[in-house]
Amino acid sequence: MAKKQQTANKREASTNVKNAVEAKKAIQNTDLATDAGKKSGLGLQFFLLATIAAAIWITWQDALGNKFTNWDDLGYVLTNPLIKDPSNEGFKRLFHLDSHVMGNYHPLTIVTYWLEYGKHGLEPYIYHLDSVLYHIVTTITAYIFVKTLTRSTMAAFVATLLFAIHPLRTESVTWIAGRKDILYSMFYLLACTTHLFFIRHENKKAIWYVATIVLFTLSLMCKSVGVTLPVVLLVIDYYENRALKASLILEKLPLFALALLFGYFSTLAQKQVGALGTLDIHFSWVEKIAIACYSLTTYTWKLLLPVGLTNFYPYPMKVNDALPAAYYLYILLIGGIFFAIWKWGKDNRWLILGVSFFVLNLLLLLQIIPVGGAVMSDRYTYLPYLGLFLIIGQVVSTLVDKKPALGKAMLVLVLIASAGYAWGTKERNKDWYDSISLWNAAIEKNPESPIAYFYLGQEYFTRFESAVTQADRKLNGDSAYHYFKLSIERKPDYTNPIVCLGEYYRNTGRLDESKMAYQQALSIKDDLESAYLGLGVIFAMKNQFDSSGMMFRKALSLKEFNPEGHSNYANFLEITGKTDSALKEYEISISQNPDAFIPYMNRAKIYLHLQKWNLALADYGKGITLKPDNPDPYLQRAQCYLAMGDKARARQDVEIAQKLGAFIDPILMDQFK
Repeated sequence: MAKKQQTANKREASTNVKNAVEAKKAIQNTDLATDAGKKSGLGLQFFLLATIAAAIWITWQDALGNKFTNWDDLGYVLTNPLIKDPSNEGFKRLFHLDSHVMGNYHPLTIVTYWLEYGKHGLEPYIYHLDSVLYHIVTTITAYIFVKTLTRSTMAAFVATLLFAIHPLRTESVTWIAGRKDILYSMFYLLACTTHLFFIRHENKKAIWYVATIVLFTLSLMCKSVGVTLPVVLLVIDYYENRALKASLILEKLPLFALALLFGYFSTLAQKQVGALGTLDIHFSWVEKIAIACYSLTTYTWKLLLPVGLTNFYPYPMKVNDALPAAYYLYILLIGGIFFAIWKWGKDNRWLILGVSFFVLNLLLLLQIIPVGGAVMSDRYTYLPYLGLFLIIGQVVSTLVDKKPALGKAMLVLVLIASAGYAWGTKERNKDWYDSISLWNAAIEKNPESPIAYFYLGQEYFTRFESAVTQADRKLNGDSAYHYFKLSIERKPDYTNPIVCLGEYYRNTGRLDESKMAYQQALSIKDDLESAYLGLGVIFAMKNQFDSSGMMFRKALSLKEFNPEGHSNYANFLEITGKTDSALKEYEISISQNPDAFIPYMNRAKIYLHLQKWNLALADYGKGITLKPDNPDPYLQRAQCYLAMGDKARARQDVEIAQKLGAFIDPILMDQFK
């Protein structure tokens, strides 16, 4: 029995060894297969991302030739002094709390413009190129987030493809001033991803936690609307089956603190420029909720059918001081949809997550607290739409797994829709070519928009002021006048076109009509620095210098950052013989806008009179750099060279001016021989 037992034990031991060897081989084979799968899977991820990046590039390639527009590009880039100081102090200044731009504190966004201006000046191609590249990077972060969240390559591909080329991306990508949406979204999605790593991995938790805080801070420094992240992370916790308890809230406390801090910075910046509560029409809280539900509904259906897109969606007009009853139906509609989603979403947490991501990231943008004059904007959907795209991706992924035929049909439908969206985006990019195309498109969508007519008129007026030939001056001037009048007809108390009409009258020698326009604007709104500035010029032209000086000082007291105002005041001081004070004002004007043409030209005349030749030549040179096709700086520099006794260089400048279309009296030409 003992021998039999020993034999049995030996056989069992041999069998165990054999099994162990086979198991080890199986494990090795499995590891090899897993490694091969990982390598194959990684290759697939790169292929899909390259495909999406190529789709973005093809879709936006034509838009790289677009120009700047007069819709916030002025404030963010063209006349923004913050980006035009290349010094270390200038860089540090970008982060000061009082260095907000157009009512927004977003220093990292401004840093990107600072870098571009420092290397390339005001070349629009570079700004457009960088925005497209930033969009590609943000799209990659969107893919990483969705892939990490769902663990599904199919869901990530579908969601990210739609995110990449949807027509409502245009405003954020093609509009240079819209870049902040791209940048904050990039860091926001990375923070969501690091939070998932924090949840799912026991090792290096502290690193992932700190990374989430750092990325959240960077997101807020690009656009403060990213304050929603802590709440979104709680929804991600729900998706990950983390029990809602005190520890989860405590875990988010640093994030909530950051959100409150940057929310305060944003509110402070908005108040300082008067952007909060600027609507002419007063809406009750119930009406605001109805309008918010209307906007939420409109955003939703425009995801599927992106038509009627414009850069400005006006608020609904009241009838007999009441919001039309149809708007209240949107409250019931949204309430019913949310209830249905909650009921069905109990077993489909990805649905709750997707809808919550969409709504929470739109919540602060639904204008319950009005900011500006638009009820909604295409750019507001840049990040929120990812929540709905995530739902579509998850549906396609689930169907492909469980019902392959239906899933493949859905995938084909998504690809066809994506091709249509890409075409729609390319067409929408054309609307953003320049200010003329942008506002003509806006008028086509909303022919009663006074704002669209005003901005179109303003662009023509800018071209009128810079026109070289009399024919161009008349054409652009007549167009500006026409659109200003159309704007005022639609909104008689709209002061912007009234002031601009005063500018037009002044530039065409109709001084009394100009004065009346400025006074009309001030009768509507008595703190318009632009109207006081205009009156200062009018009084100076009428030799009423006491009144003129008073108007200039009033304008500058209302708005210290006013490069045009300081330039005009400097001109007034020069006329009245206060040369030193005039030079100081020109210095302020140029420091506030180093790309303004007129202050350099006027200051150069003073230097010429004072026989400070080198300073005069430097200013004329800057004028030529700013407007190389304008003959005036060449003619004036020729006078400077002539005064210095350098007739050879004077003749060269005169010949260039003639080639640029300047007429020069033959008697004057004799001076340069």
